[in-house]
Amino acid sequence: MNPLRILYIFLGLICFGLAAAGAFVPVLPTTPFLLLASFFFSRGSARFDRWFTSTKLYQDHLDSFIKSRSMTRKTKVYILTLATIMMCIPLIFVPIVFVKVFMASMIVFMHYYFSRRIKTIKPSSGVITITENEAWRASDKSAAAEAQGLLKPEKDDQANSEHTDEGKD
Repeated sequence: MNPLRILYIFLGLICFGLAAAGAFVPVLPTTPFLLLASFFFSRGSARFDRWFTSTKLYQDHLDSFIKSRSMTRKTKVYILTLATIMMCIPLIFVPIVFVKVFMASMIVFMHYYFSRRIKTIKPSSGVITITENEAWRASDKSAAAEAQGLLKPEKDDQANSEHTDEGKD
């Protein structure tokens, strides 16, 4: 096996472990470590990547973001609150003005990015929705039209025969 792939798998496992710890330890961020683990596993092994994307930790924290670049309001508030608190520590305690300006600008940018660049979605209700773009990308045009609600389902043969039989009586 390629030594670089072994290194990717090893780094993916370390990042996954840190993310798992971050789910319970409030000071340790979960999402950045999950993103890193996803990156390393996808480079290291298809089997590890499939395993990682099927874990509950991945499903809870990254799945919606990876698929649609969107998060629920609860997830956004949680990430922003924790990250802002952690970034305020050096802002308050480090006496270097450059560090204070840098940390303040990072906090402002982070809030801008989360509010303007990441779409807010409602918590999933188990219903799969298809956007207009996804529907038109479908290979079958009728499936695309049906997904958009433009194509009405055909009536049953019995319903059609009932309508034709009505005129005969």
